[in-house]
Amino acid sequence: MAQANSIDSSLVIRSAKECDFDVVALGEVMLRLDPGQTRVRTARHFDVYEGGGEYNVARGLRRCFGLRGAIVTALVDNEVGRLVEDLMLTGGLDLSYLKWLPFDGNGSTSRNGLNFTERGFGVRGAVGVSDRGNTAISQMKPDDVDWDALFSRGVRWFHTGGIFAGLSRGSADVAEAAMRSARAHGTIVSYDLNFRPSLWKSIGGKAAAQEVNSRLAKYVDVMIGNEEDFTAALGFEMADVNENLTDLDSAKFRAMIEQVAKSYPNFQIIATTLRGVHSASRNDWGAIAWSRSTGFAEATHRENLEIMDRVGGGDSFASGLAYGLMELNSLQDAVEYGAAHGALAMTTPGDTTMATLEEVAKLAAGGSARVQR
Repeated sequence: MAQANSIDSSLVIRSAKECDFDVVALGEVMLRLDPGQTRVRTARHFDVYEGGGEYNVARGLRRCFGLRGAIVTALVDNEVGRLVEDLMLTGGLDLSYLKWLPFDGNGSTSRNGLNFTERGFGVRGAVGVSDRGNTAISQMKPDDVDWDALFSRGVRWFHTGGIFAGLSRGSADVAEAAMRSARAHGTIVSYDLNFRPSLWKSIGGKAAAQEVNSRLAKYVDVMIGNEEDFTAALGFEMADVNENLTDLDSAKFRAMIEQVAKSYPNFQIIATTLRGVHSASRNDWGAIAWSRSTGFAEATHRENLEIMDRVGGGDSFASGLAYGLMELNSLQDAVEYGAAHGALAMTTPGDTTMATLEEVAKLAAGGSARVQR
């Protein structure tokens, strides 16, 4: 039986006992090629990881927080696709909803996505080069998945976002079908705006992103973004934030969030990370969240946080927040776990978390980095 979560009386989360999955995510899973300390343009070898904005959230809930999860995605059945599968198996998610497309021999009809990402250091920012045109998941149709059958199994939380919605002109229709079915079955829907200019460039740019995200937003219970997303992806304005994002005043974000909440009365939780970029290796890091019934909560602000690899920090925030909303007793705890998990994820390479629940809980409670023996 669904019951009102103690964090927020309007956020009704189904009981784990009546559900097969705590979380299901819809999104692309790419092969990340990481040149380590050097650059993509000069690399002679790459480490490989799997990653994707929506996938990373579900994987974090499985690997760090111990919840049961599944990923809805698609891959081409060739050696690269099987490598991505092998990496996903390590992540622990149920792969029953992974759709395999036949390989045509050269990738002209369908491909697996590649993501070349260098971490950056000091004054040299991180750089990502995605090679993801015409990928298997971008060709998914709304009826390729029996959404009602999936959600009738019992799913507490469904997550997707603006990266998936921007993969192709049809991807938003797939997201809408999934989100509509999730809501009909009493599943909480979260959505990370995750605006990527490169994704939208060939299908209408920022205007198209705002149209698509606004259309999908009506199905969302928990809306997540970063310091740029609500402006770029939904069209809200926030005054007096400098373009280099070095001085982020949470009061300005609170005012913007209040505007967002008025425009979308279905949003029960709104959360945003706050990242002030001093260099690729040193960021200020924090987060705020808002609940329709309890108001604002703000995470511990970590100035001059040392960064190894910033990619995936926001996704790890989202998974920590979702864990807190499902399992903890306050919005404050949820946003603290989200911010702590994001901070820890950025201390290791790759898109996905290597943190443990114990480490997240310790950092969220104010713990230090003293050696553990």
